[in-house]
Amino acid sequence: MLPDLITAVPGPESLRLAGELRRYESRNVTYLAEDWPVFWERAEGANVWDVDGNRFVDLTGAFAVAGLGHGRAEVVEAMTKQAGKLLHGMGDVHPTRLKAELCRTLSEMTFERWGAGVGKTVLSNSGFEAVETALKTALLATGRPKILAFENGYHGLGYGALLGTGFEKFRKPFESQLSDLTTWLPYPAAGDGLDELRGGLAAVENGSIGAVLVEPIQGRGGVVLPPEGFLKALRTWCDEQGALLIVDEIYTGFHRTGSLFACEHDGVVPDLICLGKALSGGFPISACVGKAEVMDAWPESTGEALHTSTFLGHPVGCAMALEALRLHRDVETAQMVEDSGQRLEKLLRELEMPFISEVRGRGIMWGVELDSGERAMGIVMDLLRAGYLALPGGPEGKVLCFSPPFGIGEEELRGAVGVIGKA
Repeated sequence: MLPDLITAVPGPESLRLAGELRRYESRNVTYLAEDWPVFWERAEGANVWDVDGNRFVDLTGAFAVAGLGHGRAEVVEAMTKQAGKLLHGMGDVHPTRLKAELCRTLSEMTFERWGAGVGKTVLSNSGFEAVETALKTALLATGRPKILAFENGYHGLGYGALLGTGFEKFRKPFESQLSDLTTWLPYPAAGDGLDELRGGLAAVENGSIGAVLVEPIQGRGGVVLPPEGFLKALRTWCDEQGALLIVDEIYTGFHRTGSLFACEHDGVVPDLICLGKALSGGFPISACVGKAEVMDAWPESTGEALHTSTFLGHPVGCAMALEALRLHRDVETAQMVEDSGQRLEKLLRELEMPFISEVRGRGIMWGVELDSGERAMGIVMDLLRAGYLALPGGPEGKVLCFSPPFGIGEEELRGAVGVIGKA
């Protein structure tokens, strides 16, 4: 369906709530302007309704969380059923059956499926925590504190995750409290980017790096696809240097790029994989899954875990994740991504406009790079007024990013691309 008639964006109730946030929330959290934001009230499939009754088509998938669709019935049923039985457990002391089942399922869908033996998991609440778990694991396994990461990479904003997040605007205010442990390389582009990567790797001090932290496709960096062979080159370098390859699939995981995980496009098995966002389809839960021999660098618990949290293995999150993973194992999910992705790619590539410099993506994760951040934000506002939710990406904010729910219809995609075509 196309959006209903938008009466006013944002409407009066959204404006009232924006005033409350301006008064009571830290001013750094939510961007507030006369025409931003709208306040969500409910959502279903690819549709979102705000507090003023306006309906929007979600082109973001709520930061790529809602791949299976907002309010997917099976996931909601799993959530409500579990909440009615047990709302909270004691994750690292007296855990639930669901935590054991989820750890087993994640092993089956990653390292066992890749023929690399058993995978072991540390569950967390958000993506950046999964990254920090991976970095801690790498230190324990290699004894080396230094890491290699990539410019414009995004791995979250916790202090540990900031070590590998390549956006200066996020790092600079806190640099005085960050250790100087990171070697930065440019994220390779198509063409001769792979040669530049190999040159950069050759210049790294031998034996100094314990972990390479990388996104198989940069998400917040502007939907940047590396050249073919990128992950294989990193895998080879890590094997030669005794470093661990950490693949951050928090954004790209669970069919976003067409395959279950983006690293599978290159046939590369990481040492550690970080998962989140679409893992549960809407509950704050994440996971760091690693090869058993790597994860066993952690000492066996004697009653006090070195790395844990109050809500680790939350029963509601585990129940939702297990149901979401069941749906991701269904061949229909992969087919839905292929169909929607092909439609979106075709429509975007038909946009022949002088201010579009590149259209790139894979699966149903696409970016349209424009000539400026101002133009990109202008089109985002055009889309909002027409009833479509979109976000810019990239270091300069000049990439229109698309990560909608997999089941978004052709009519909705045509309507959104039509708004861009009128810019």
